[in-house]
Amino acid sequence: MRHLLNPLDFSVEETNKLLELAIDIENNRDKYSKICEGKKLATLFYEPSTRTRLSFEAAMLNLGGSVLGFHSADSSSAAKGESVADTIRVSSSYADIAAMRHPKEGAPLVASKFSSIPVINAGDGGHQHPTQTLTDLLTIKRLKGDIANLTVGLCGDLKFGRTVHSLINALIRYPNIKFVLISPEELKVPDYIRDDVLKANNIEFSEVTNLDEAIPELDILYMTRVQRERFFNEEDYIRLKDTYILDKKKLSHAKKDMYILHPLPRVNEISVEVDNDPRAAYFKQAQFGVYVRMALILTLLEVI
Repeated sequence: MRHLLNPLDFSVEETNKLLELAIDIENNRDKYSKICEGKKLATLFYEPSTRTRLSFEAAMLNLGGSVLGFHSADSSSAAKGESVADTIRVSSSYADIAAMRHPKEGAPLVASKFSSIPVINAGDGGHQHPTQTLTDLLTIKRLKGDIANLTVGLCGDLKFGRTVHSLINALIRYPNIKFVLISPEELKVPDYIRDDVLKANNIEFSEVTNLDEAIPELDILYMTRVQRERFFNEEDYIRLKDTYILDKKKLSHAKKDMYILHPLPRVNEISVEVDNDPRAAYFKQAQFGVYVRMALILTLLEVI
């Protein structure tokens, strides 16, 4: 039995196989529509989510399975003090696979140690978000044809953004990937990403504060929101939240085949006027997330 707690739990070869399965699912939906009949997914979401929770539910329903679970800690026995270990023990007797989102880093890892079913980390604090990373990789592969020889700009909250941290860790395993890290000084990537991941693996990267100057060289622009829930000081959030806003004027300097990704939800960091630009890929990205989670469920349940 395997779990997915970290994007690196799968080798590059296994990841590529998963992405190919997701593409096959996209192209042959009927082929997979009943493959998980009788199987149940438990969604154990201790903090709010729209896309991740609904995409997991859609994925299992698309496979012919069913879903049970809770959407916040307040609606579970966690509100009564039940531990993650006890919750997963109980859930293991009700379901065949579980997806867990938790505000505390490492909670899905704890759950995996007490679980008798596969556990998928659906986001743990500012730490990891591996299924979003798989979604990002699938999106890049579908739009650019390959995950290689790309300059990837990561813009916004690079300090607390778990999607950014996970994506960097995953992309460095592919050939000739260069990063442009675009953020205010207060929201730069943590030292452990800069030193232990990028520098330690001799990955080419630059850190800048100006999106306008960086955008012409990018093949992928990955926008992120400044996350109010990660701040202890409301004044700091208000001061930084509108640092980067992508609009048509900025896009006029970008390559014609550059694509814009965003893990969503957005607040105002991408102007709605950008939505109709053919380079805006964030809503396609959300759809690709369903296919990649379908592929992951099939892989972990070992039903194909």
